[in-house]
Amino acid sequence: MIYVRKKAVFVIAEQVFRDEEYLVPKNLLEKAGIKVETASTTMKEAVGKLGARVQPDLLLSQINVEKYDALIFVGGGGAEQYFNDRTAHSLANSFLKAGKVLAAICIAPVILARADLLKGKQATVYIDGAEELKRAGSIYTGNPVQTDGWIVTANGPEAAEGFGNEVVRLLTRSINQQKNKPPLTRG
Repeated sequence: MIYVRKKAVFVIAEQVFRDEEYLVPKNLLEKAGIKVETASTTMKEAVGKLGARVQPDLLLSQINVEKYDALIFVGGGGAEQYFNDRTAHSLANSFLKAGKVLAAICIAPVILARADLLKGKQATVYIDGAEELKRAGSIYTGNPVQTDGWIVTANGPEAAEGFGNEVVRLLTRSINQQKNKPPLTRG
């Protein structure tokens, strides 16, 4: 098998992102040898709900789908800033069309729902977003972590480890398995 270093980009809110939904998956990806970068709408230091401080590497508008293998939206109250963000929606759509991993945790799956990417897909979300996913045509499962093709969703901070492990699983599949062949649905 040919080894190709994978690269993922996390999208966090400038304020009130959920610390463990960022830190736990990020650490799991890095331990698996996946290069991680962080994007936001500003280059100012982002502050999590529990006080974590993160310096973004790039702006949301600077994300180039060709340079990354996964786009990961982090939850927390601040994630609402991306619910109707056209750039976030366009990026999510581009990653999915390119057959790359698209992931969202906690309330962030609402971003994917509003981008019209969850219609007919099994997904989960923090309970406050369940009705929104259903209205968008998603098959809401309520599972802690749900995978449907290249889309991974999770329902909150308690699912951060399982979420991170699932993203790692998808990113570390062999090159031949990944080409134009979506993975199985898992919940």
